[in-house]
Amino acid sequence: MKKGQKTVFISTAIPYVNAAPHLGHAIEFVQADIIARYYRSLKNDVYFLSGTDDNALKNVLKAEEAGKDVASFVGENAEIFEKLLNKLEISNDGFIKTSSDPRHAPGAQKLWSSFKPEDVEKKTYQGLYCVGCEEFKTERDLVNGYCLEHPNVKPEMVKEENYFFKLGHYAKKIEKFIASDELRIVPEVRKNEVLAFIRSGLEDLSISRSAERAHGWGVPVADDPGQIQYVWVDALSNYITALGYAYDGEEFRKYWVESDERIHVIGKGISRFHAIYWPAFLLSADLPLPKTLFVHAYVTVGGQKMSKSLGNVIDPFAIIEEYGADAFRYFLARHVHPFEDSDFTMERFKKAYNADLVNGIGNLTARVMQMAVSNLDDPVELTGETQSEVDVGMHLEKFEFDRAIAAIWERIGHNDALITIKKPFSCIKSDDAQVKEEAVLILKKLVRELYAIAIDLEPFMPATSKTIIDAVIANKKPENLFPRLAEASREGGPRKE
Repeated sequence: MKKGQKTVFISTAIPYVNAAPHLGHAIEFVQADIIARYYRSLKNDVYFLSGTDDNALKNVLKAEEAGKDVASFVGENAEIFEKLLNKLEISNDGFIKTSSDPRHAPGAQKLWSSFKPEDVEKKTYQGLYCVGCEEFKTERDLVNGYCLEHPNVKPEMVKEENYFFKLGHYAKKIEKFIASDELRIVPEVRKNEVLAFIRSGLEDLSISRSAERAHGWGVPVADDPGQIQYVWVDALSNYITALGYAYDGEEFRKYWVESDERIHVIGKGISRFHAIYWPAFLLSADLPLPKTLFVHAYVTVGGQKMSKSLGNVIDPFAIIEEYGADAFRYFLARHVHPFEDSDFTMERFKKAYNADLVNGIGNLTARVMQMAVSNLDDPVELTGETQSEVDVGMHLEKFEFDRAIAAIWERIGHNDALITIKKPFSCIKSDDAQVKEEAVLILKKLVRELYAIAIDLEPFMPATSKTIIDAVIANKKPENLFPRLAEASREGGPRKE
């Protein structure tokens, strides 16, 4: 993408706050942040939104299980998610808490009221409800009576009178949008899954719950106090309620209605909600659709799904505390596949830390800046960015985070090789004036290359990028960027040299 002033809206999904954030949340936050920072680097006007889904029934049940007031429970947990964003250096412009943000409930009710009358019907329904997904399930969704996403939670049979949205009214339109990439879904496999689901036939979608079954928690249906909005109507509307949709606010007009790009970063477990339900709601309300859905895969730990009972839940706060946010961000971008399920182990993380960060960018920065400080009286004149041999942006626009950052590391390798081959550290001390002059030119080239690498690194590792840029501008060697990890200590924990 060329530089230029475009308006770009980017969002993460809003996670349930029934438990503390985990590795999966961190991955999505980092991926969305990389995209937001990349678009900003091109001088675009970006609004990056995150938040929490406070109104789910699972949140209510967890609060009751903990013996806490629901509002206090979701408020406390929402703060933990916001804290994780800060620890990860996420550059979000907005953060919405759907139970307490004064913009949300009026906006969600406005969206509901904007649905065309023929799209909504109140009727009695009986079906299997998965609390984990917050969704009614049909037999085709279940395997041996259990939901694939929540195989340890048996769906409960529920019979009640609810409002239903006629998804079938928009099946052909949504299918056309997706097939033509007017609504682009990345990767292709997720696009094909959604198209297959649409073509299999769309049933009416329950869009409300009885206030009794919702325990009185959530956004009430306007003019029907006995009904609460289905959490996915409520939750999906956050993307526009946070922009002031309820009052037709300036940010809503700018970043949604008139935006050049609207990107949702979501996990594959909720692709149907964002690719079918959300577009149907927007079409019914005569509102613009998102333009891009990036659907990331899952992460296992040691080959198994994360589970408290297995003791393999990765605490992102602990990793950040021990190794720093940039090391964690680097690993998630480079070593977690954007489209396919990946496995995380601390062994892999530590190996990448030493091999890529200590021996890679850390070593190059130390070598180049030590030579610069020792041999140059003034900072190197930066005449402009040196172009990458591989277009990092080309990969980022396809959400290929791993390939984008691999291209940067390839450039790091080339410059390390240049130092090894040309030996400017020794040639610069030569008595031969020509040899010395050539060594100075090579050194200045290396400094400019380091500066360009730091610019490319900013979306991935913002703190490291800033440290290197500041060092180049001041012609100072920074502190060790990434201390080498020693062998595990006798107590079993990692330690740094």
